[in-house]
Amino acid sequence: MAKEIKKIALLTGGGDCPGLNAVIRAVTRTAILQYGYEVIGYKFGYRGLYNNDFVPLTLESVTGILHRGGTILYSSNKDNLFDYTVEENGKMVKKDVSDVAVENMKKEGVDALVVIGGDGTLTSARDFARKGVNVIGVPKTIDNDLAATDVTFGFNTAIEVATEALDRLHTTAESHHRIMVCEVMGRNAGWIALEAGIAGSADVILIPEIPYDINKIVEKIRQREAEGKPFSIIVVAEGAKSKDGEVVVSKIVEDSPDPIRLGGIANKLAYDLEQVIKDHEIRSTVLGHIQRGGNTSTYDRILSTRYGVAAVEMINAGLFGNMVCLKGDKISYESLENVIGNNKNVDPEGELVKVAKSIGISFGA
Repeated sequence: MAKEIKKIALLTGGGDCPGLNAVIRAVTRTAILQYGYEVIGYKFGYRGLYNNDFVPLTLESVTGILHRGGTILYSSNKDNLFDYTVEENGKMVKKDVSDVAVENMKKEGVDALVVIGGDGTLTSARDFARKGVNVIGVPKTIDNDLAATDVTFGFNTAIEVATEALDRLHTTAESHHRIMVCEVMGRNAGWIALEAGIAGSADVILIPEIPYDINKIVEKIRQREAEGKPFSIIVVAEGAKSKDGEVVVSKIVEDSPDPIRLGGIANKLAYDLEQVIKDHEIRSTVLGHIQRGGNTSTYDRILSTRYGVAAVEMINAGLFGNMVCLKGDKISYESLENVIGNNKNVDPEGELVKVAKSIGISFGA
């Protein structure tokens, strides 16, 4: 007979994301109100699990956080407890300290752990599940690149922010007859650029899945001029690259599980265009972390709440080792074993790309 669940814990790992607090709130309220579980939250993701640094989560402590971006539990994207930096004999070395985390959970009487994160965070969740920990995963990323779910929470808020930015760039571009280049996040997936570009009436969308030819971009700009539109809006994903170039890396973070930080493609593209187009000002804007912050969209508040409720229901049903996901309009689940490393990229021949092309948007190819 399965052990009765009395106490659960949750943590948020990886980059911050709109909707994290909504998930924390939904898990806590469902656990307490529906099942009478005690709830705690580990601070700074897996680091809190290693240091046994946690806070009680109560109905009072999750009041008023539904709409807020960020996470009241804080987050870290550098703490992989299966390859963790510790000091030994005066030297910093990498060790598997996951057993410490397991012991900490046992000591606190934690019967199940809800892990809210993206691919890296959920990889560790899978590894803890393999060690016998009762784990439920919740998919989080603004990039929307997890294949096991149709949508990740945070994505909708990010594209709303990016779309509003494109709306604002339109008016200044038109006033000065400028070419405006707007860089958005997404890493190696072009979902934010694609959907915000369509919604924000971009003229050119550049995504990692379709390497661009700068001459094709110039063609589109000249075509618009011939139509009496002497300004253009270009939205470019941070992972986009030219046909004969590489992605632009802003920096390398050595102590991170994912050390490569993309960024700078908008500035590079603006410079490259300036070498060819001499009769227009070209300006670049990098949205960066603006896409991650601020209040959470209505859609993401609801999706996060659905995920949080489902996570607790899965705990009650003993469905451990799985991640909550959305399939069509139904909440479902997928084994963490199948989730990891299974990324979802834009299909260059897919419907959304065809829709964009049908209304005259160029992909620079």
